[in-house]
Amino acid sequence: MRAVILILLALVLLLQVRLWVSDSGYRAAWRLENQVAAQQGRNEALRERNRALAAEVEDLKTGTDAVEEIARSELGMTRAGETLFQVIDPAEDELDALDAPAEPAR
Repeated sequence: MRAVILILLALVLLLQVRLWVSDSGYRAAWRLENQVAAQQGRNEALRERNRALAAEVEDLKTGTDAVEEIARSELGMTRAGETLFQVIDPAEDELDALDAPAEPAR
């Protein structure tokens, strides 16, 4: 009887070790839970981005304000009668001069 109890105890101990230590045990479940949580975070960020893009598309379809804003900021367009003043940063102007090819000597 004592031998049966020892065998059963060893078997339970072996199963417990396999459950806690093996790659298909609790470590794998914990790893998968972390991966699922990370993917859910990425999915939520992408959902928010999709909502923002859908709102921008709807705004572009229905109104002219968004189109005008994009034309002004990205294309530099102005309304009739407006004057566009472009401010050049002196530091950037110096960098552009350094990047320009030198004139050949005469």
